[in-house]
Amino acid sequence: MKIAKDMVVSLNYELFDSTGELLEQVEIPISYLHGGYDGIFPLVEEALHGKAVGDKCSVTMQPDDAFGEYDHGLVEVEARSSFPKEVTVGMQFEGGPEDAGDDDFILFTVVEVTDKEVTVDGNHPLAGKTLTFNCTVTNVRPATSEELKHGHVHDAENGHLH
Repeated sequence: MKIAKDMVVSLNYELFDSTGELLEQVEIPISYLHGGYDGIFPLVEEALHGKAVGDKCSVTMQPDDAFGEYDHGLVEVEARSSFPKEVTVGMQFEGGPEDAGDDDFILFTVVEVTDKEVTVDGNHPLAGKTLTFNCTVTNVRPATSEELKHGHVHDAENGHLH
């Protein structure tokens, strides 16, 4: 069966930076709904279209095709008193404009802590990087009507994977 619109595609993948350093590798295949449902990078989806189980694919993505350019405006220095006492580098907090809706938030990662200030970064950790996505297709099947209605893959018991 070939990958086409409204198919559930499962794959193993590895993600490398431009120096060839392995950034991420999955042991258990991931699955996404193929056909513009935003479940995978558009360039990867385009490269996978028409492939079948066992086929391999390698796509190099510039920052704009992956996690975007690094935005220095998303780095903020806040008063230490605005954070919990136990704040440490690597912790993450949700934030956004005062008038933001429930879905309009940014995940900030603490990158520096001093006695007076905490620096947080709202960029994705891979923002600004050129990435290579290597994958192998492990399964292709038609999406269920429920998956198509919801626009994402469900697990084997037809439950949500989010």
